[in-house]
Amino acid sequence: MLNEWKPYAEGMIKIAAAAVAAADPARAALSALPPAPARGRVALLAAGKASLPMARAVADAWGDLGGRLFGAVVTNDAAKADLPAFLEVIEASHPTPDARSAAGARRLLEIAQSLGPDDFALALISGGGSALLAAPSEGLTLDTKRAINDALLASGATIHEINAVRKRLSAIKGGRLAQAAHPARLLTLAISDVPGDDPAVIASGPTAPDASSVEDALAVIAKYNLLDRLTDDAARQALAPQSLRETPKPSDPAFERADFKIVASPAASIDAAIKAVEELGWKPVMLGAEIEGEARDIATTHAERALAARAEAQAIGAPVALISGGELTVTISGEGRGGPNREYALALALALNGAPEIAALAMDTDGADGAPAPDGAPVAGALVFPDTPSRAKAFGLDLAKALADNDAGGAFAALGDDLRTGYTGTNVNDLRLILVAPS
Repeated sequence: MLNEWKPYAEGMIKIAAAAVAAADPARAALSALPPAPARGRVALLAAGKASLPMARAVADAWGDLGGRLFGAVVTNDAAKADLPAFLEVIEASHPTPDARSAAGARRLLEIAQSLGPDDFALALISGGGSALLAAPSEGLTLDTKRAINDALLASGATIHEINAVRKRLSAIKGGRLAQAAHPARLLTLAISDVPGDDPAVIASGPTAPDASSVEDALAVIAKYNLLDRLTDDAARQALAPQSLRETPKPSDPAFERADFKIVASPAASIDAAIKAVEELGWKPVMLGAEIEGEARDIATTHAERALAARAEAQAIGAPVALISGGELTVTISGEGRGGPNREYALALALALNGAPEIAALAMDTDGADGAPAPDGAPVAGALVFPDTPSRAKAFGLDLAKALADNDAGGAFAALGDDLRTGYTGTNVNDLRLILVAPS
């Protein structure tokens, strides 16, 4: 990184920190937490990347309710757990589910099924819950479900399309946790990590009715040639029309006593980023808060917008910050490592080709963008500077080859420009900033 860009780099990181802070899980959970129920058992059903701090906030606010509060938290980071003993902590795998993911889902279902009409269930749901709650439907093995999930993630399908298929293969997704809790009262407090904040999409909607159908799932299977991506006959059979299970719809009795509240969202974090940009004296320009699509294609479009913004930055004598959110995808054809934000950053660097006025930051707000570093540490995303292409050349790195091999992670690690925040404890989708400075 050129020395003159250090203040701008610090500014971009400050903006990103403001966006993450706006989705603080504990504060979000408390903002909508009702008074504790006066009677009956109270079950806490928590799952997702933000489940630990959300559950901790509830436990601190309510206590154990005289022994009436119990439950379980399914998380990807149990090492940080300091919950009271009346709450179980189950660590599971993300983004690829494992046996612990299935066990965690079954435990939540077991707790929910134990409730009666005088009881209350509080579900704390956040992004990552789809992988962390991965109990296969009856007759389906976890290995088969995992093979299908991996094929979906590698296909370039959107989160809505992925969920349309995954819900058909699950014992808990698509409203089935709500079915298990019925006839107890149910309140879900959710941190959204999806464009549009659709309750049915967040963590694949375990407590929300599902508007998608088997026909929708079949359309996704055909669109992305999933059957051709699978080598296992059992996985192909699981995607056959007669094997796909329908999900509970809004008219299902499970939702008669169920409420759902979004307590933190990507939009709120984008607003916080805009405010931070303004506080730095830069001009914010929104490119879109709910952008979806192939990471490298979106990067090319954004590079064109950034190059066009140079005249504006020069005219006002201040940096212009192009801001975008949403959730990008990567169709994997190579054998490198990385994630959607790092692939976006790499494609952006190639498209900008060393434009002297432009830098960028792209990250996943949970602190983990796709594959981890070789040492196992999560990588949130990457930074791009005007000298990124020239430094890569000096290091003997072929950025175009890295992009073709889906190896943005390797490229940015070699450059020292991968962004490592550690797990943030929340998840409200991606944040991308392109800074266009006056020349």
